[in-house]
Amino acid sequence: MKSVEQIELAASRASWLEEKHAQYQKKKRRWRARVTGVRGSLLVLFFVLWEAGARLGWLDELLFSYPTKVFRQIWNDMVSGSLWPHLGMTVGETVVGFVLGTLLGTLLAIVIWWSPFLSAVLDPYMVVFNSMPKVALGPIFIVMFGAGFTAIVVTTLSITVIITTLVVYNSFCSVDPNLVKVAKSFGASRVQVFSKVILPASFPTVVSTLKVNVGMSWVGVIVGEFLVAKTGLGYLIIYGFQVFNFTLVMSSLLIIAAVATAMYQLVVYVEKLILSRR
Repeated sequence: MKSVEQIELAASRASWLEEKHAQYQKKKRRWRARVTGVRGSLLVLFFVLWEAGARLGWLDELLFSYPTKVFRQIWNDMVSGSLWPHLGMTVGETVVGFVLGTLLGTLLAIVIWWSPFLSAVLDPYMVVFNSMPKVALGPIFIVMFGAGFTAIVVTTLSITVIITTLVVYNSFCSVDPNLVKVAKSFGASRVQVFSKVILPASFPTVVSTLKVNVGMSWVGVIVGEFLVAKTGLGYLIIYGFQVFNFTLVMSSLLIIAAVATAMYQLVVYVEKLILSRR
């Protein structure tokens, strides 16, 4: 049986650990609060300088507009209901391109890893295709799939799939070969090597690729809407330039930034949730 001294020592250690953990959590909360405060201050400072610069003539008001006018434009479009069809179309295209790009890119990376011969054959083609300007491919997709939702999604996939494939495949190849040798020495099949060694070791990279694809999906959708769309935030930007309504252009850009940020934060939350449950 434990003596009284041992029980008291164990209780003292537990109390000390709880105290240190509480201090760590408090310090972490303070650090997060400082980061959030600085972020918010920089954002407010940006809008203040933008407003002051346009009002005082430091910036061209016709070209850059100013925040109060831009927010008034956003509010009026929200109230009138004219914003929602454009926002819904762009967000829908982005979500579809993001999901399909991530899934197809990851599956293609698995196929290439599975076949070294296929990897050797396709590697230069993937590099060349990734370096091609996707705007140049847009007209081809429009002719192939028609001027609409499908052409825009395919334009997005032309950006996200190859990047996802390259990142995930390189992650597969970067796994410690000693781990693979140990698994094979125990008689593991190729399926078991992938499921028990390669994929778990690459899982953080695969999940992190989601964050990269958020930005790439928005780029692909906006490029596609520039070329073909009659509805969407990209269309509003092009229309604003055509009629010299740069307030509409800036408001569309701010909406894109806000929605993309929200989407990115959602992916970060999902990443933390998945990694915490591994």
